[in-house]
Amino acid sequence: RRRPRAGRQVPHTHMVRCATLVIGPAGAGKSTYCNLMRTHCEAQRRRVHVVNLDPAAEHFRYPVAADIRDLVPLEDVMSELRLGPNGGLIYAMEYLVDNIDWLESELDDLGGDEYVLFDCPGQVELYSHVPAMSRVVSELQRMGFRLASVYLIDSTFLQDAPKFVAGVLACLSAMTMLELPHCNVLSKCDLLPNRRLLDELLDADAAVLRSRLDEGTRPAFLRLNSAICELLEDWSMVQFLPLDPRDTDSVDEILAQIDNALQYHEDVEPRDPDERDEDDPEVEEHDES
Repeated sequence: RRRPRAGRQVPHTHMVRCATLVIGPAGAGKSTYCNLMRTHCEAQRRRVHVVNLDPAAEHFRYPVAADIRDLVPLEDVMSELRLGPNGGLIYAMEYLVDNIDWLESELDDLGGDEYVLFDCPGQVELYSHVPAMSRVVSELQRMGFRLASVYLIDSTFLQDAPKFVAGVLACLSAMTMLELPHCNVLSKCDLLPNRRLLDELLDADAAVLRSRLDEGTRPAFLRLNSAICELLEDWSMVQFLPLDPRDTDSVDEILAQIDNALQYHEDVEPRDPDERDEDDPEVEEHDES
């Protein structure tokens, strides 16, 4: 008979398909986030698969459960249709929507109770006026997925108030385009030279942000700064969770917020402890005498 070792967390299964779309500008650390969250969840006995939806991706730190490049290689699109990188990427995403049965088949092969992270492309057009990603969301919901989105912004933007506000407005655009429960994350906090700046912004309100934004701004634009900050405050968009890969508490806090948005734990059921996970090295066999 197979039994788990004493003291191990009991593995669990999930009765509803849950997934998170990991979005944000290029270079924000989306793939790094996916790998970090995958290893963190698996340490808690949660099965996680990462699906690459970025046709321009080149290297991965995680095992790829499904890869859009197998359906539509970006290089082929660019060469055959004579498109640039952005045009080719938009075409590839629209091609995915037109061939959504490919993605559905790939996801069905993963099983019906798995947690999926979608590593998404970083082009802002896909979350502002091109409907491809919102159509992907609709198709995933049709497949029975309960979805949330995580929007990553590079924490080094904190050192430049206009750049940070531009990033937050892009985040707001994605939120309204996708219409999903969302979590805002400041990535790469371990690279910040000044932790005090991070702490100040995390505790700040719109007035503090406006004060920083007004520095060096011409008087003609002060009213615009005020209107933007009021908009962000009304939508609670100034609030971000910091992500420091060295700090497991920060990872736990982000995961807890996402789980709450997905109502993940409401549908969790323990797995039969006699069912052995082939990928679990800690499970040992014991003969019952």
